[in-house]
Amino acid sequence: MEKIKLMTDSVSDISYANEQQYNIQVVPIKLAVGGRTLVSRIDFDNEQFYRMLDEYNEIPSTSQITAYEFSEIFEQNYKDGYTDVINVSVNSTGSATYESSLMAAQEFYENHPEAVGKFLIHNIDSASYTGCYGFAVVEAAKMIEKGIAADDVVAYLKDWCENVTVCFAPYTLKYASKSGRIPSVAAFLGNKLNIKPIMCLNDREIVTVGKVRGERNIVPEIIKRTVAEMEVGSPYCIVYGNNKLAQKEITDLMTEKLGYPPADSYQIGAAIAVNAGPNVIGLIYRKK
Repeated sequence: MEKIKLMTDSVSDISYANEQQYNIQVVPIKLAVGGRTLVSRIDFDNEQFYRMLDEYNEIPSTSQITAYEFSEIFEQNYKDGYTDVINVSVNSTGSATYESSLMAAQEFYENHPEAVGKFLIHNIDSASYTGCYGFAVVEAAKMIEKGIAADDVVAYLKDWCENVTVCFAPYTLKYASKSGRIPSVAAFLGNKLNIKPIMCLNDREIVTVGKVRGERNIVPEIIKRTVAEMEVGSPYCIVYGNNKLAQKEITDLMTEKLGYPPADSYQIGAAIAVNAGPNVIGLIYRKK
């Protein structure tokens, strides 16, 4: 009989409630902030991190989860009698975390040849960020609760990750400029002229797909693009930061537009906020 352990990293932005309810192992990333090394979800929560961003002039740096950390986790799961470990990692284009998980799996089997074919490590590259794969991990946890086989859960996760995207916008370019995502001159002009970029995940990369003038046009433009591109009738999620009014606005308008509410909402954590800033709004959806 299968005994499955489901795990992911904290960039997935899975809520504490879902982490606990569905017994998902969320491995935290580390950040260097003001000369200190802090662990996400342990040393601070999202709201505390947003305040940190305003307290320091420099942008905090993030570090990937190491192969050593994964090795320790795989060793413990093996000792605990699991037959399968399903691990979903942040986009390998933006982080070496997925590569670390592969290295750890290889090392594990070299040290435990007797485990080959008995203890299966399924490492999945989400090719995305935040709730794009956080949602899929939570859905996978529900599948495991129902007794669905590990191979079928892995197939679902890979299919979702191959077809999901996010369309979002930052309300200010201050943080994207600091992190180097947008040139400082372009960010200055954008803020000066009140121009807001609409950004989407495209082939593993976050790219600018359009622009709007003024904050009031952000949510309507994101909704327009989402409705045109999403698979009809499929679940969608809200991604947001510290702007609860924008979260409510986009939730209400999408529910009215589609006739059904979002499947979940994901508040961005430190890994996303360091680049986009805390004031963002967007939609996660499955592409046609």
